[in-house]
Amino acid sequence: MNYDGKVEPGGPAQVLDTGNARITKRSVGSMSNNAYLVQDAATGAALLIDAAADWPLIEAMISEADARVVGIATTHRHFDHVGALAEAKDALAAPTLAGADDADEIEVPTDRRLTDGDTIPVGDLTITCTHVRGHTPGSIAYSFAGSDGRSHLFSGDTLFPGGVGATDHYDYQSFPQLIDDVEERLFGCFDDSTAVYPGHGNDTTIGTERPALKEWRARGW
Repeated sequence: MNYDGKVEPGGPAQVLDTGNARITKRSVGSMSNNAYLVQDAATGAALLIDAAADWPLIEAMISEADARVVGIATTHRHFDHVGALAEAKDALAAPTLAGADDADEIEVPTDRRLTDGDTIPVGDLTITCTHVRGHTPGSIAYSFAGSDGRSHLFSGDTLFPGGVGATDHYDYQSFPQLIDDVEERLFGCFDDSTAVYPGHGNDTTIGTERPALKEWRARGW
């Protein structure tokens, strides 16, 4: 199957080869969450991003990739992104990682609390953490540089095709915080070729979304 980033809940995974890594994407659960496996091509070590739901499907994705999971990373604390986290932790015996400002709200204990600029070694890959506030206080986007000449960015629910994530969960002005962080920390730090893999739905690129930034800010969502 050619990779187009379009996956359906319970359907087959898709795999993208970036040269130095393989990205496996699968949609799971009633809210069509994306679970990702980022696997170092040289060593087989892998980072699981968002053990969201339906552990058997995620486990099959890992098995089919013949991956050795060395960490389970969560993009943010919302229930639909952690539904299979306890099962993943039990089965994989790998450390859990999440944003420091979200960790206390995740039922499964967080082994490593992440802040902006932290890095995660995954075999020969280096995954970089970007703290993007607003959707939740501790949302983390994960990225790495592919040997295909592109950056690959896992945005959780901070950035989607057509806009930023929902910001009506809290009693503070979260949209201004989110749009500021998305503009500064994502669009300001990643070039237009950067591939974006969101927490739900289809992939996009920074270049595709950049022209709409002013429109998003003006409309307030």
